[in-house]
Amino acid sequence: QVQLVESGGGLVQAGGSLRLSCAVSGYTFNIYAMGWFRQAPGKEREFVAAITWSGDSTYNADSVEGRFTISRDNAKNTVYLQLNSLKPEDTAVYYCALRKTRLSSTLSQDYNYWGQGTQVTVSP
Repeated sequence: QVQLVESGGGLVQAGGSLRLSCAVSGYTFNIYAMGWFRQAPGKEREFVAAITWSGDSTYNADSVEGRFTISRDNAKNTVYLQLNSLKPEDTAVYYCALRKTRLSSTLSQDYNYWGQGTQVTVSP
């Protein structure tokens, strides 16, 4: 079965950095785009960043542009999200998601598999 496992979350002060990882396993088709989403308590899940299979194209939500960077290492079946200049409003559970195509999407409904999430908490 396809599994996505996030890691790297934690508690940091505002202005700090974290690097999230998402390890993919059990996916027999070696072609997939990836996305990162986040959800705060009582809030809707929102798009954060996405990357194509080749990694040649990325897209960030306006709220994280210039601060977060998505990347991937297909040889390691892993996608990353580098979070810099963190703000308290970045506090949320961060989820990685897999889309069974080369092209990425900003829409949750376009993704086929989801991880269980990793908590990111940013203190003032």
